[in-house]
Amino acid sequence: MSSAVESLGCRRALVLATPHQKADAEALSDRLGALSVGVFSGAVMHTPVEVTEKALKVVRDTEADCVVSLGGGSTTGLGKAIAYRTDLPQVVIPTTYAGSEVTPILGQTEGGRKTTVRNASILPEVVIYDPDLTLGLPVGMSVTSGLNAMAHAVEGLYARDRNPVSTLMALDGLRAFRDSLPVLVKSPEATEARAEALYGAWLCGTVLGTVGMALHHKICHTLGGSFDTPHAETHAVMLPHTAAFNAEAAEQELKAAAELFGGSIGGGLWDFAKSIGAPLSLKDFGLTEADLDRATNIATENPYWNPRPIDRASIRTLLQKAWEGVRPD
Repeated sequence: MSSAVESLGCRRALVLATPHQKADAEALSDRLGALSVGVFSGAVMHTPVEVTEKALKVVRDTEADCVVSLGGGSTTGLGKAIAYRTDLPQVVIPTTYAGSEVTPILGQTEGGRKTTVRNASILPEVVIYDPDLTLGLPVGMSVTSGLNAMAHAVEGLYARDRNPVSTLMALDGLRAFRDSLPVLVKSPEATEARAEALYGAWLCGTVLGTVGMALHHKICHTLGGSFDTPHAETHAVMLPHTAAFNAEAAEQELKAAAELFGGSIGGGLWDFAKSIGAPLSLKDFGLTEADLDRATNIATENPYWNPRPIDRASIRTLLQKAWEGVRPD
């Protein structure tokens, strides 16, 4: 770990974490010794701008010259937000499978809306993958963060700017999670399966950082930014429904992925998610049917590209099915 910080020419690392992983971050700070200037353990989901501003004050007060992000997407997002504003180098140590550590994309929330920005300064300089560090990840979080990563791959398959390499990476990422997540559910200590899941995270995250996203990510950002739904769980619930929505319009692009899951991309992903105990309903996050009307308005207010044209009625129907948790056609 120390060599990673020193390789960047840095001597004053600020360790980032969520409140839940504060003890782990403090232990990492102790291992860094004189290379660490302390810990900021206030990272939360959806990277609220007000939390970033608190962290930036600590960066200034400690004169940190880099950040070390230990944890999942919340901590990685905070490190990216700091780097975007300061251009400080980042070392990321992922403990979940979302894959955001290999993208130059920052999603942040302000005023009840989540927006994204893409910039070279956001891409972390060093990523350290260690399956042993994911052994403490609860099975439920392993499942939802894996499905979150799989969503990047599915949308990458029909992206306008896709290419043969991104398509190969997306398909192998989906296969890696299809094979590893059921093993993790049965045997959480299976290190080889956790290594395979990290491989899938790297593949799917790289796809996210390479090509554009569409309907799925727009809806998930709407739900997370405006209704504060849990990030990975929202991706897990929405993925079968958004894939089914685009199944006919992107039939050829999704054909190989559908075959990985029994021949039906939407239904197959729903069956897979159910088999590994993933959440299946937006209702379980406290959303009401009235919330779905507002979510539909936000998700359709700015035109954006998607393989199948977007209209208010179809998006409202899609959200209704996801809210009820029914298997998509």
